[in-house]
Amino acid sequence: MDLDGHNAIIMIDKEKLTDFISGVLADTDCFLTDLTVSADNDIVVEIDSDGSIDIDFCSALSRRIEEAFPRDDEDYTLEVGSAGITAPFKVRRQWEKNVGNDIEMLTRDGKKLYGRLVDLTDDAAVVESEQKVRREGMKRPVVEVLRMEIPFADVKRACYDLKF
Repeated sequence: MDLDGHNAIIMIDKEKLTDFISGVLADTDCFLTDLTVSADNDIVVEIDSDGSIDIDFCSALSRRIEEAFPRDDEDYTLEVGSAGITAPFKVRRQWEKNVGNDIEMLTRDGKKLYGRLVDLTDDAAVVESEQKVRREGMKRPVVEVLRMEIPFADVKRACYDLKF
């Protein structure tokens, strides 16, 4: 209770929770992509993997969190899930796992790009994209592969480009 006689909400320590989850995932091919803790202690944990994640893994992680952060100490709701195949990249490791894959990217200036993520530098994504180019003296455009280095700071959103 607080000084006014109301039940005080004790906030979950996001940094401790992040460290705990990262430690649990350290010996797996999974990694934390996002963690939110609302003012009402609604916790949402998003993980990704170099391979695949099943519901049993998410359930086991949820149980480990509940054991380490007992609800008797701090009341909270908990949701543990995986980043969907078309979820935006939030951490560098998602970029790394998608080298060689087709991606969709929206730049901060509103340009939408589609291409193959071919490499990463410390601060940029290297993407190859097929573009129709009209050459002087030719009636029809030709398709060329353009290689672009796009700084991460210029990327508003990027995700795997799922094609059917």
